[in-house]
Amino acid sequence: MQSPQQPENETRRLKTLHALNILDTPPEDRFDRLTRMAKRIFNVPNAMVSLVDDKRQWFKARIGIAIRETPREISFCGHAILQDDPFIIPDASADPRFVDNPLVTGPPYICFYAGSQLHFLDGTILGTLCITDTRPRTLDSEDLMLLKDLAELAERELAAVHLATVDELTGIANRRGFLTLAEKALTLSARAHLSLSLAYFDLNGFKAINDNFGHEEGDQALKIFSRLMRSCFRESDIIARLGGDEFVVLLTHSDETFARESILRFREELKRYNRQANKKYNLDFSDGVVAVTADGNCSIADLLKQADTRMYHQKKSSTVTDSQV
Repeated sequence: MQSPQQPENETRRLKTLHALNILDTPPEDRFDRLTRMAKRIFNVPNAMVSLVDDKRQWFKARIGIAIRETPREISFCGHAILQDDPFIIPDASADPRFVDNPLVTGPPYICFYAGSQLHFLDGTILGTLCITDTRPRTLDSEDLMLLKDLAELAERELAAVHLATVDELTGIANRRGFLTLAEKALTLSARAHLSLSLAYFDLNGFKAINDNFGHEEGDQALKIFSRLMRSCFRESDIIARLGGDEFVVLLTHSDETFARESILRFREELKRYNRQANKKYNLDFSDGVVAVTADGNCSIADLLKQADTRMYHQKKSSTVTDSQV
């Protein structure tokens, strides 16, 4: 048996998949409907919407099989996500890569497999819409087009899941998306006994930008601020716009010293942007940082409240200082 390799963009692919917060969620008719359609169109016993995680393939929707997941090392979909074109195995019992695969020699006794990749908005492949049969099969060009059409419908549903947790203006996580991802990060950090930090940002003088230069310019300022955040913080950090001119970053595996150093680099990058942009206003922010030790016991809501309070004190202090100058 040949286990699937990892795609070159595996780190980014897994981050995108986990950001959807769709793994291990209950069945939904919008995905189940697609597997029912696939089963009927192709007259196969099994159809799945499969998402390939780090160690497993998990079925968001399935028909004809009882299992919800299989190890990635024996998955057909793990092979499918390595290419862009539909992955077809006419007869697994005659294919050296799969002839002794447990999914072939035992339930669900896969002989035929066809999977069309599920591309996300950024182009990464998250899984497949796939069909299987217990007997050898082939697909003609019209069949392949139909399989691709069903996969595109699944892609649209995944995009809809994504849009519910992403800020439409800036493209980073919204409050709902942040709370979901941050709670998971907090749980994982506690299990691994790792520290983390939360930084709360509030743009200084944002109302004046809207008042003096218009809301379109204000929106542009928010986009630039979020873009610079993404470029300055790590891929493993969770960045979000909570609403209005308030942003947050959860820095994983980070103490307060590391968080402060990261914020300082971000502030310097913002200064460089201001000098280069040469606008009639500067982008600036106040921040509040809260660190959680490995043995800490605190909720994300508590961390946000504490960081917001510290940010407010910094903003108030800087306002008082400016008024005295």
